[in-house]
Amino acid sequence: MKHILLIGGSYGIGLEMAKHLSKEHSVYVASRSNEELHNLDVTHIPFDALTEDITHKNIPEKLDGFVYCPGSINLKPFKSLGIETIQNDLEINFIALAKTVKSIIERMNEGGSMVFFSTVAVGTGMPFHTSVAAAKGAIEGFSRALAAEYAPKLRINVIAPSLVDTPLSERLLSNEKKKAMMDQRHPLKRVGTATDIAKMGVFLLQDDSSWITGQVIGVDGGMSSLNVN
Repeated sequence: MKHILLIGGSYGIGLEMAKHLSKEHSVYVASRSNEELHNLDVTHIPFDALTEDITHKNIPEKLDGFVYCPGSINLKPFKSLGIETIQNDLEINFIALAKTVKSIIERMNEGGSMVFFSTVAVGTGMPFHTSVAAAKGAIEGFSRALAAEYAPKLRINVIAPSLVDTPLSERLLSNEKKKAMMDQRHPLKRVGTATDIAKMGVFLLQDDSSWITGQVIGVDGGMSSLNVN
């Protein structure tokens, strides 16, 4: 049984990961809310990644897995973006991640795995994604460097989804017309589900992925590599 800490695992992709992982492992979910966790065999830790230090919380002394889920989707023309929005996106997506990793990395057991999240828009330029692509791009560079520094003790990988139907993206999928349009943009003709992404995250935490590190893995319905439209 592994001890796995999820930051922000109370909804969306993180919640789906918690559901899968809690069947076999000891799962700790550090998040601001816990409404969706009541029926799961997990330990909830009240935590705000933007304002709190995880070392002040009651987390295990040793960890086998770590996942950072918090993120943002601010899609605007660059000329309409305020610097404050760019700073906020960088803060929640990257700075808070780096701060939390720094706090827990010495607790990671030999052979441990860390999983972070990027976006397809880092590797494939997309209009209106300047802020989120910059913040997520920082995660990709950070993760590769960290994976190199901590090999072979730890494995560190990033999942880069395209649009996924979660509470974070509900504004983009708020009616059937919008969803149908977004479905058609993808070679596989549908947007992702939280389960699509969560299953890759679970795999990267398991021993079955023990020869994978330093990777950015696209789980994106073919968006990053196929042009079929």
